Parts: sequence; structure tokens; C-alpha cells
Amino acid sequence: MRSMTLRVQLLLLQVLIVCVVTVGTGVVAGALQERAIRHAYQDRMQAVALSVAHLPAILEALDDDDPAATIQPIAEVIREASDVTYVVVTDAEGIRYSHPNPERIGEMVSTDPSVPLSGEIYVGTQTGTLGTSWRVKVPIWLEDEIVGTVSVGILESDLSDEFVANLYWLLIAMGGSAVLGVLGAALVTAIIRRRIYRLEPREIASLVENRETTLHRLSEGVVTVDEHGTIELVNDAAANLLGAQAADLTGRPAREALGSALVEVLEQGEQEGRLVLADERVLIARSTGTHHSGEAVAATLLLRDHTELHETLRRVDGAQSLTDGLRAQAHEFANAMHVVAGLLEIGRGDEARAFISRRTPGGSIGLRDDATLLDDPELTALLSVKAAQARELGIDLDVSQTGSLERAIDDDLAADLVTILGNLVDNAIEACGVGDRVEVAVDIGATSLGVTVDDSGAGVPEHLRGWIFTEGMSTKGPDGEPKPGRGIGLALVRRVVERRRGSIEVEEAPIGGARFRLVIPRVARRTPRKKPAKAAG
Repeated sequence: MRSMTLRVQLLLLQVLIVCVVTVGTGVVAGALQERAIRHAYQDRMQAVALSVAHLPAILEALDDDDPAATIQPIAEVIREASDVTYVVVTDAEGIRYSHPNPERIGEMVSTDPSVPLSGEIYVGTQTGTLGTSWRVKVPIWLEDEIVGTVSVGILESDLSDEFVANLYWLLIAMGGSAVLGVLGAALVTAIIRRRIYRLEPREIASLVENRETTLHRLSEGVVTVDEHGTIELVNDAAANLLGAQAADLTGRPAREALGSALVEVLEQGEQEGRLVLADERVLIARSTGTHHSGEAVAATLLLRDHTELHETLRRVDGAQSLTDGLRAQAHEFANAMHVVAGLLEIGRGDEARAFISRRTPGGSIGLRDDATLLDDPELTALLSVKAAQARELGIDLDVSQTGSLERAIDDDLAADLVTILGNLVDNAIEACGVGDRVEVAVDIGATSLGVTVDDSGAGVPEHLRGWIFTEGMSTKGPDGEPKPGRGIGLALVRRVVERRRGSIEVEEAPIGGARFRLVIPRVARRTPRKKPAKAAG
């Protein structure tokens, strides 16, 4: 079978199935036909025998001196009219009074008459003087006494001849069915071959293996959806990015299994890609679209993890801020040195000393009083960079901490605070201008941790405060109105806070802008630190 082409294999298998089914059906039909013929003759013979046994002429003739003279003509007429082989009437001793061969009249019957003489009806096959026959024997009753029997039969050879005559047409029907089945098998084979692009089994197996290997080794997530909106395939990368098992996603409606943002990307067929949030992971999603020329079609959703790239960009941005700050400090220091050198050159030493004393150490990179926020170096480093960046923009960033650290902050909580404060402080700085102020306050309680970020910028309009944490939207559009395609940072902050069973709200700040205030339950244990996921708003 391996050396045969798929076309030959399909055709031979279907022909074999057609032949087996046709022959099986023919055998069953033939058996039913033979049984039907036999039952039809049985009903006919039993009716003839009973009618003869009740004929008054037959009953009266049994008391004659020569019963055969009356019974034989009547029996022969009935035999010819009913198309049976014989009608034999006997007395209670089994002596024949009728027979197709007149020479047998007066002889004892050749088969046992005990069954009809006992009052029962006999039906069966026996071999008599005419040969093997299918016969019926009934008793002849006169009042309450059995006075004889009637035997009616047909030769088995006649039954076989009639069956063979009907079998001829059955064989013709079977042959026609087989021919039609073979033609249908050839047509089905051709259709299947076209449907599978005339590929052979080994080629199909190779394509499937290559497809599975390629899909599941891709670093990019792939989700395919059929024209009815049901997920057909999810590769390993997509399952990992969506935080679920591929088997749990496959077969489910896309609207139920995927988030609303991913479904929107899927339906709109965004080729350029859009930033979306999957749980707390930042993804770039693009798709082929679910409609073409107004008709529903299968679609593919491609997902790429943007978390690491976004983290790298944030670090580069922070490093650039530090570089700009150092460059500005170096330029300022050079100018100061020029002033001092000039004063000394003209002999104005007192003025040079006064100028140096007026210089302050402002512009250093770090938090005030060299504080370490929450005893965590990463949080301190993050806010130090933000402070330097804010100073370069002419914005005052102040960080304060209240409460007592009696126990160490959970590493996971500290990592989440990097994400939360990074996004909130970025938003606050972007909302401010030269001369504005940003205040970060951390309140350390025994069971909870409170964070407040105030800014003196434009603030958040009251009608947008319930909407500001919605994924995919931002107030950084024209005139402060919502702008699609952004809003990842605050949505991510809300998800992190909700995962921590905390709460977050936005209101007007005392210094005039927006205040973001959140409370997170505090867990006091050390666990391996996870890498924070960040996104700018």
C-alpha cells in the first residue's frame, strides 16, 4: 500500500467497501426473498389443505364404498387451480384416496401421518414418492372424530427454480449498484484529491510536522480564528503571552477567551500593530482582519511581547536624562570656573571667594537628604533619575516617606512599586511645565502601604476620572481629550494594584493638578524578586 499513490489507495478501498456492502446486501436480500417465497407457499398450501378438509363432498365421500372415485377428481382440480405439486387425501389409516399419479391411489402414504392424525397441523420438508417437497398436513374432522388427513405440498426443486428466477433480477440490481458505487468512489477520490491539492500522505505529514514545529517554536504568538469567531489554533508563545494553556483556549469563542482590546484588533485587522495589555503584560497585537469584501473570513492574530523592549526603552530614556543632567552640570561648572578664574585674574580675590560661597550644590543627582525610599535601592535609583529628569525640565520633584519600617518590604511588592511609581511619576512630569511641582508621598503602615503622587499641572477633568484607567486611551490628545492607542501605563498600574487587592483613585491635588492615591496591603516576607513590567502612559 505504501508504494501506491493516494488516489489508487482511496479508489481501491472504496471499491472494496462497495463490493463488500453490495455482496452483503445481496446475500441478505436473497435470504429474505427465499424466506418470503417459502412463507407464501406455506400460507397457500395451508389454506388449500384446510379448505379441502372442510369440503362436504370430501367428508361424504369418505363413507362411500369407493371414496377415490369422488375425491380424486376434486383433488386434481384444486391442485391445478392452486398451483401446487400435489393434494393427497387419506383415510384415518393413511390410505391414499387421491394422488397426482393415479397408480399410487389405494397405497399407504410414504411419510409418517401421525402428526395430523393426532389433531395437529404439520409443516415441514419430507421426501415422498414425488421427491423432496415442502408440505402441509392437516386432519379431517367429522364431528369430534378424525376420519382422515389432507397433505398439500410443492417440490423443493420448484421452490429453487422460482428463487433462481427472482435471483436473476437481484443479481442485475447488485451489479448496477456496484458499478454506480465504483463510479461514485472514483468521483469522491477525485474531489478529495482536489481538496488536498493533490498531495500525497507523506507530503501532508511533512507539512503538518513543519507547521507544528514552526508555530510552536516561534517567539511571536499566533492565534487563528475561523469565520465563526472560534479559536482554531494557539501556539505555545501565544498561550504564554495570554497566561493560559493552549488547550483551554482552542475551541472557545474569541470574544470570550481574549480581552476586548485583542478582539478589537482582531476584527479591525490592524496591520501596523497596537499596544494592548494582556493581564500585566504589554503586547503589540496585529491581525489580518475577520472580514473581506463584506464577508466573514478566518483571521490570524499575531502577538509580540513588548514588555522587555519597553523596559529597555525606559532605561535608555533614564540614562539619557542622566546624561543630559551631567552635561548641563558640566557646562554650569565650566561657566563658574571661568568666572572664578576671571576674578582671580583681575585681582579680585574677595569677590571670587564670595562667588564660590554663593554657589550651592544644587543639581545633584539624588533625593534630598540622601534618603533611601522604603530601604529599597531600586526604588531609590528610579526616583533619583526622575528627580534629575524633572530638574532638567524646570520641575521640582519632592519625595517624602512617613511611617516606620519595622519589617522588610516584600521583594514582590517593591518590584510592583517600581512599576507603579515609574508610571505615575512619568505621567505627573509630562503633565507639568516649567515652574510646576511633583510631590511623591509614601506612608508606611503596619498592614498597608499608601502612595500619593500630586502634581501642579493641568489635572484630570472630573468627567474623565472614572475613565482614566481604561486600557488603550489617554488624555494626551489635542486639548486634553482622549486619544486612542495610548493609556497603557495607568491601565497597567490599576491591574497591579487590583492584583494586590488594593485600591486606587484620582482626584484634585491640593497643589492644583491631579492626585493619584493608592493603598496596597503590606506583606512582610522576602521572596525571589521578579522582573518588573512597566509601561508609560
